[in-house]
Amino acid sequence: MSFRARLALVAAAAVALAVVLASVVVYVVVRDQLRAPVDDSLKDRAADISRFPLRAFQAGDRAFLERGPGLGGAPGYIQVVTSDGDAIRAPDATVELPITQRTLDVATGRSGSFFGDAHVSGTHVRMLTIPGNSGFAVQIARPLTEVDDSLGQIRLFLILIALIGVAIAALLGLAVARAALAPVRRLTAATERVTATGDLSERIDTHGDDELSRLATSFNTMLGALEESTRAQRQLVADASHELRTPLTSLRTNIEVLAGKGELPDDERERLLHDVVEQLSEMTSLITELIELARLGRPPAEPEDLRLDLLAAEAVERASRDRPGVVFTPDLHESVVHGEAAAIDRAVANLLDNAAKWSPPGAEIEVRVQDGELTVRDHGPGIDEADLPFVFDRFYRATSARGMPGSGLGLAIVRQVAEAHGGTVTAERADGGGTRISLRLNGS
Repeated sequence: MSFRARLALVAAAAVALAVVLASVVVYVVVRDQLRAPVDDSLKDRAADISRFPLRAFQAGDRAFLERGPGLGGAPGYIQVVTSDGDAIRAPDATVELPITQRTLDVATGRSGSFFGDAHVSGTHVRMLTIPGNSGFAVQIARPLTEVDDSLGQIRLFLILIALIGVAIAALLGLAVARAALAPVRRLTAATERVTATGDLSERIDTHGDDELSRLATSFNTMLGALEESTRAQRQLVADASHELRTPLTSLRTNIEVLAGKGELPDDERERLLHDVVEQLSEMTSLITELIELARLGRPPAEPEDLRLDLLAAEAVERASRDRPGVVFTPDLHESVVHGEAAAIDRAVANLLDNAAKWSPPGAEIEVRVQDGELTVRDHGPGIDEADLPFVFDRFYRATSARGMPGSGLGLAIVRQVAEAHGGTVTAERADGGGTRISLRLNGS
């Protein structure tokens, strides 16, 4: 069964239940209203009997009421019950009202007046039992034939109305389900088109701010994120292919020369082997950074509270060993951030490595941590104004850096780490020369 059919069925069932309950309530109210005059007439007759007690006479071995109406008389059919269970009726009475234990309790004074229904000679009657003189109970009955006939017609009308209501509810349920699920159908159609064509530019028109509209908006947002991710992936593959082509070509050429049959001077062979090792190292570094860049594209795996100042201190210590030609000057204040330790450590290391690469021998590199922000300032030539907007792009290398080692991914990794942690990274020319790069991360 389709979701639309289930929704229509639920709506129809809800309306049908409401119609049935309303019909039952209406029937009960109408029945009470129709019976009320009968009960009132019985109570009036009981009041008359209280004012003018009934009299009996003896005929042979039986006692009879002086007179009384038939079962259908307006004053009601009257029967007196003794505490022993004997019934006293009019001489011409042809029916006997049922005598129950409760009737005897009224006759003996153990119970008070009560109403009840009974079937007498095939006639449905309403009966009031009241206490009479000591040791007697008086039963007053009136037929409910007219009331039952009216209730029968009302039952028929209510059943017809309920059936018609259920049918209308089913039709309205289908219409409501069709209208309510229209956005879902559009969403399903868009999903099927994306699946069939792979076109992530597909979007759904949204109107309003209800739940289904928000679902469509979320779907559009998801498609946009997937489209951007796919674009970035294709760009990464294209850039990686371009960056790997040059070292692969050079590596292949050098290996072919080394494998050639001609004799090479020892110094020439040594130079070629050195080039091969450097090219392999460069490719290894590039591939490692590509993998790191792809891994950092995901949200932090296990974010935790971290001391950024302690991470920076460890990174400065490692950089000082690896780059003995420059001087790192740390100014680290306690600062707690929330994120993935390995990713943040990689970003800090890349900033220190980038600063060392651009610093002249013996130059100072200032490293400062405070309030969730890491600032690295070098005293190198600085970044040209034309290059500043692009320094964090993948594989971007300024004209002045074309001859220097590196893949052009170091600062791109820093930006990706910052964005994955809800932070920012900025680069600017520092007063007095050099470059200042600031990495700000969210605090705990």
